[in-house]
Amino acid sequence: MLKWLVPVMIVCLAATGCGTVARNESSPSPQNNSGVHVQQTEPRAKPVKDPRQVAAHLEQLAMRVKGVKGAHCVVFQNTAVVGIDVDPRLDRARVGTIKYSVAEAFRKDPYGVNAAVTADMDMAQRLREMGADIRRGRPIAGFAEEMADIIGRIVPQMPRDIVRNAEPEHRENPKTNKHL
Repeated sequence: MLKWLVPVMIVCLAATGCGTVARNESSPSPQNNSGVHVQQTEPRAKPVKDPRQVAAHLEQLAMRVKGVKGAHCVVFQNTAVVGIDVDPRLDRARVGTIKYSVAEAFRKDPYGVNAAVTADMDMAQRLREMGADIRRGRPIAGFAEEMADIIGRIVPQMPRDIVRNAEPEHRENPKTNKHL
């Protein structure tokens, strides 16, 4: 009987040592929860006061991008559509890269955040014609339906949708632990 008593006492002693003491401590909760305030780091869209001036500004920004031969912009309310002219001999991938670069330049500009960028030659020509009509004095409100059609036709590269990629990730093959 003494043989069984010693191991049982050791098990009981070990089991009581593993227990926790019940305390009446709750996690601290803030009494005045005012929320977290974060300062906006992305440029906010500025309200457009002079559409002609904003159009000229966005055209100049687009022209600074390498590969852009011409830019035509029409601003309606707080939305701008910018058509860019590129070398027609460029392949589709290069044109897409140039369009992305223009959108990236616009992303940093408060007037360009809500701009749609297209490299379609037909739409760029129509934007050029619309811009000329606006400069001649035709009311912008008359272009509302046409602008809606243009924006609906293109798949815009919106500057606010651009996400900067961080460092490329190094993936490992789980079986060999070697970099892929």
